[in-house]
Amino acid sequence: MSNPKIQFGQVFATPGCLAALEGAGQTVEEFLARHVNGDWGDLSATDAARNNAALVDGSRLLSAYLLRTGIEIWIIAEAVNDEGNRVTTYLLPEEY
Repeated sequence: MSNPKIQFGQVFATPGCLAALEGAGQTVEEFLARHVNGDWGDLSATDAARNNAALVDGSRLLSAYLLRTGIEIWIIAEAVNDEGNRVTTYLLPEEY
């Protein structure tokens, strides 16, 4: 991933999200590339604006994407911690 807008840190995924990705024939990397490059997916203008502000202040980021199967997945990058790191998690909305 060249010139990402954010550092994603450790990446985790729930079993439900991994199963949904597998069922759609899609990969974690496909969506992580979009997320770290500022393509927030299917978010409202308000949520996208919050993400754009989070690029500056290091707060939490949320992306939402539709898989080929029509299932929605979320990627949440937690706020940058005191050491400058993030944790990024893939999950289904109902797993939140």
